[in-house]
Amino acid sequence: MLYFYNMSGATDKGSDDDRVFKALASPVRRRMLDALKESSQTTGSLCARLPELDRTTVLQHLRVLREAGLVTGRKVGREHHLSLSPLPIKRIHDRWISDYMHAAVNLLEQLEAE
Repeated sequence: MLYFYNMSGATDKGSDDDRVFKALASPVRRRMLDALKESSQTTGSLCARLPELDRTTVLQHLRVLREAGLVTGRKVGREHHLSLSPLPIKRIHDRWISDYMHAAVNLLEQLEAE
């Protein structure tokens, strides 16, 4: 079955969450976010951390992260400084992960009670 994901400029919460999940689906992009979690990086230093990828591929991955709102950047001279923007991940956590975590804990409590 073919699934169509609307990655257009729509601004509803569902499409925002879809962008974040799409961005987090790639191991390369998760590695990039891990690097940015440690500290702000320039595009060049991020490319150096991913030697198996060419610069164009890194920039394509960064575009997906920016569109999801997970990375912000500012230009300083010739360098582009990138930073992690954790709010979309917090939104995913609040909307999805915490609810399922509570449900799982409640289920475990019920199993222990039986």
